[in-house]
Amino acid sequence: MTRFVDVLFATLGLLTLSPFLLVLAALVRLTSPGPALYRAQRVGKNGRLFRLYKFRSMMIEAAHLGPGLTTAGDNRITPVGRWLRRFKFDELPQLVNILIGDMSLVGPRPEDPRYVAHYTPEQRRVLAVRPGLTSPASVRYRAEETLLAGADWEAVYLQQILPDKLRLELEYLQTRTAFSDLKILWQTALAVFR
Repeated sequence: MTRFVDVLFATLGLLTLSPFLLVLAALVRLTSPGPALYRAQRVGKNGRLFRLYKFRSMMIEAAHLGPGLTTAGDNRITPVGRWLRRFKFDELPQLVNILIGDMSLVGPRPEDPRYVAHYTPEQRRVLAVRPGLTSPASVRYRAEETLLAGADWEAVYLQQILPDKLRLELEYLQTRTAFSDLKILWQTALAVFR
């Protein structure tokens, strides 16, 4: 049933939002050199790697010019990219990931392979389900990049933020229901437009 709902909402979302998505793609292309979409490698269900789609919010080749995570005051973010990130519009192309089966509407957020390598066996249980467009951890850590400041940002991420995010995801998966998924979608909408 979850897969049916995912496909239904992803299809409806893409059809309904297609004019808006085209405008966003044009904004990205017209305001900075490079493609409109960014394809990031992420770890999905059962540890399978996949390409996660996002509107590009950073300058071209940003991955080679700085860390894999966005940190506070990251100067690689374009002006339009900052606006896209503020409202999470950069995440909308992940509706395609949902449609093709790499992701679900709600589930643990997909992580970069270099950070999944640090998961404990217990934490790896989040990989038993499809990653999601949103999750309890993504609501709680909506402004994560503001916490990643200073020279030791990666240690903060690995020792504090990532373990807490994974704890939230695992707790959620233990009690997950269709109603709790709807609740997370509602909380996400409120967090984005708050």
